[in-house]
Amino acid sequence: RGPPRPPPTPQQIAELAKKERVPTRIAKGDLEGKMKCRIWKKLHAEEARRFDSAWTLVETNKGLDLADAFGVVQSGLSVQDFLARKVRVKRKEEVKQARASVEGKVIDDFIDAQVKAHAELAFVLAERTFFDAVTGVQPVAFDLEKEGPTAKLNIVVVTRKTTWDRLLTALERDPKLAQKPAVVSRQPSKRPVSDPRQFLPHVGQTVSFLLRNGIKLTQPLIGVGPYDVLLGTTGEELFVPLHAMVSWSAGESPAP
Repeated sequence: RGPPRPPPTPQQIAELAKKERVPTRIAKGDLEGKMKCRIWKKLHAEEARRFDSAWTLVETNKGLDLADAFGVVQSGLSVQDFLARKVRVKRKEEVKQARASVEGKVIDDFIDAQVKAHAELAFVLAERTFFDAVTGVQPVAFDLEKEGPTAKLNIVVVTRKTTWDRLLTALERDPKLAQKPAVVSRQPSKRPVSDPRQFLPHVGQTVSFLLRNGIKLTQPLIGVGPYDVLLGTTGEELFVPLHAMVSWSAGESPAP
């Protein structure tokens, strides 16, 4: 039988796959003495045609690998649209993982304390502010005593009314955003700020935020949750959702 043949190198596999216009796994099997490429193409004619089209895309689109090229063929999308979709899917998964990696206890404790105290809170939205008390919390809304269910996505800041009254006199605003607040994308991956992990190293430090209705806040960072941060000092906390942020910086005023 002779000595066993050495395993094929990645370069050999890639060269044969390109030459025969087949998947790399089939080329690898051929080099290992298993099914020949020509036999696979006869047995799987339809898939072989798709891989032939994929190899054509690889040859005509610089930087496109075979896996993505085959995905383009299967999806029926253009190369540009397929790669854009791939980026979106990857970004969504990254945001999901980022949220799952951050505990929300500090945020939950703050909200729970306001519910128990039946505290009068200022709810700052994009274009108006009202005062109410939280009676319960849903996944995507706060249940308020007077306003009823209020979508969290609409909220820019929540704090005690007394804190807001003191803060309001010295509050800075970006005039353009104050006149026309930034829209919140329904897709978290498309928002300016969606990864809470970037704030973790700055807990205890002063941070600055520009919010979507133009409000500028420069406050100590108390804590970070999966979807929100808590600013200020004990008894003077400000709850700020990530979706309300346009930009931020550590210790400096953020630019729009």
